[in-house]
Amino acid sequence: MLDLYVSWEEYHQNIETLAVKIYQSGWDFNQIVCLAKGGVRVGDILCRLYKRPLAILSATSYGGEENRIRGEITFSKHLSMTTPSLGERVLLVDDLVDSGISLLKAIDWLKEHYGDKIAEIRTAVIWYKASSAIAPDYYVDYLLDNPWIHQPFEEYEQITPAGLASRYGK
Repeated sequence: MLDLYVSWEEYHQNIETLAVKIYQSGWDFNQIVCLAKGGVRVGDILCRLYKRPLAILSATSYGGEENRIRGEITFSKHLSMTTPSLGERVLLVDDLVDSGISLLKAIDWLKEHYGDKIAEIRTAVIWYKASSAIAPDYYVDYLLDNPWIHQPFEEYEQITPAGLASRYGK
């Protein structure tokens, strides 16, 4: 499989399935940290379901033509959160784990910046590719053949505000 196309309905169903898997594990976390951009929607839905605070760690590593070239990962300088401190049991979420580098380096970043406050970090993703250097604690689909995943929101990377205005005749 070279490409995996995911609809909005499948995408949301996958996040709900992930939420159930986490729930069934019985783990009681008190903080969600999502990796932005890909993990924002996952983190948003999980924080609403679990009623846990959401923090955002912005990261970027892909660029180039159609955003398919992996480069060096860069993290934001600070964690964005609305609580006075980070919880000690952190669920780190992203949409997928491909090489595993982003997830591993995010764990390192959290330990470096908040290690004195964190007792445990567990990871959750929708898609876990066999090519990953890290096995997430929770995932929905294990992908042996390393497909390129076409997520439903990617259309916004191919269109401009002018294109949207044209689409809607405005």
